[in-house]
Amino acid sequence: MSDGGTARVSAFERGEARKTAEGLSYLSGFGNEHSSEAVPGALPQGRNSPQRAPLGLYAEQLSGSAFTEPRAHNRRSWLYRIRPSAAHPAFTRTGNGALRTAPFTQTVPDPNRLRWNPLPEPPAGTDFLAGLWTLGGNGDVTQRTGMAVHLYHANSSMERVFGDSDGELLIVPESGGLLLRTEFGLLHAEPGDVALVPRGVRFRVELLDDTARGYVCENYGAPFRLPDLGPIGANGLANPRDFRAPVAAYEDVEGPVEVVNKYCGNLWSARYDHSPLDVVAWHGNHVPYVYDLRRFNVIGSVSYDHPDPSIFTVLTSPSDTPGLAGVDFVVFAPRWLVGEDTFRPPYFHRNVMSEYMGLVEGAYDAKAEGFVPGGGSLHNMMSAHGPDRETFDRASAAELKPQKVDDGLAFMFETRWPVTLTPHAARAEHLQQGYDDVWQGLERHFRPLH
Repeated sequence: MSDGGTARVSAFERGEARKTAEGLSYLSGFGNEHSSEAVPGALPQGRNSPQRAPLGLYAEQLSGSAFTEPRAHNRRSWLYRIRPSAAHPAFTRTGNGALRTAPFTQTVPDPNRLRWNPLPEPPAGTDFLAGLWTLGGNGDVTQRTGMAVHLYHANSSMERVFGDSDGELLIVPESGGLLLRTEFGLLHAEPGDVALVPRGVRFRVELLDDTARGYVCENYGAPFRLPDLGPIGANGLANPRDFRAPVAAYEDVEGPVEVVNKYCGNLWSARYDHSPLDVVAWHGNHVPYVYDLRRFNVIGSVSYDHPDPSIFTVLTSPSDTPGLAGVDFVVFAPRWLVGEDTFRPPYFHRNVMSEYMGLVEGAYDAKAEGFVPGGGSLHNMMSAHGPDRETFDRASAAELKPQKVDDGLAFMFETRWPVTLTPHAARAEHLQQGYDDVWQGLERHFRPLH
């Protein structure tokens, strides 16, 4: 297999990959103790590590949390594979491309409102890994705190295999379908879906269209979990059964395969003599999954006022302070607006949290223009922002009747710390100049009574 995924995928190969993707079956549920076997009898019964694993396989545990973390938070899976992961040659450093990792020390956090157009077209032969472009982040990967915001733009399927030791990867496709071949099996993600690959899980991304573009949140901290619902009760927001984990599928490939490992911010490469995607059976809860954002059960006001965006939280990575997330993943899914005597778009605000927002499709109801699918905006801690002038004028004068918002799908990575930009994001040609102008012309309407 190639060192950089430099070969374009033929239309026939993409068609075959799409047939595979659309025919997949899944296991249902978030955080479940799943089990799956691609060959009957491959999964041991009654124990995890028998003296001789079935079918001549090797038993191996993959731990996504410390052994002694509370049971409710413990993440681990047992894998039964053709060769153990230990059977590989030494890794050597390889180029990082535009991929960067916290701590981000080459620039200082910027208090200005910032917005970017979509990434430009990549060179021919750019795969998912080569197409990753880091906007910025926070924390320290060696301390397992913080997060990074990446974008990707690819036009070639991966031939190599990638694993991230630094954190889990939440992938948000914006354009082009993806087939993720993971150690646990296959996932199909289209725009409107999100896919999560846990820390340390190896995978390969195949394109189902000519190109693919989207966003990635790399979470260095505690694994994403579903938020507590509190007064909402037992149901609502992202329902656990809508998360889909793969069924076991394996590659029995002998021959050279490049495997790339992201470790403490750098990429390391080794050439295996077999595919590491050789897991024949597995059980556990440290698993990849895919989720359809349109299934998010939106909870909103049926009386007055625009509720805080925390009610749109899909997943949260908690910190050591209750209620203060290392990173939240928030989606603005289709919903009805019915508030009476209410300014219905998002209100003007300054937030102790930092917000990176992206757009999957359509438009966002707080911005009239300039915020486009594949682009993104960053409003760092205490940065004043809100609807632009045109949106404010329109919403202030609108006739208030029930309104269905279903012409866009936006999301947000919200984090407790400021997001520090990478130098290439701060100097990018697709960084919009004059973003502040969208708030110009907000007129004085104050009229004292006396």
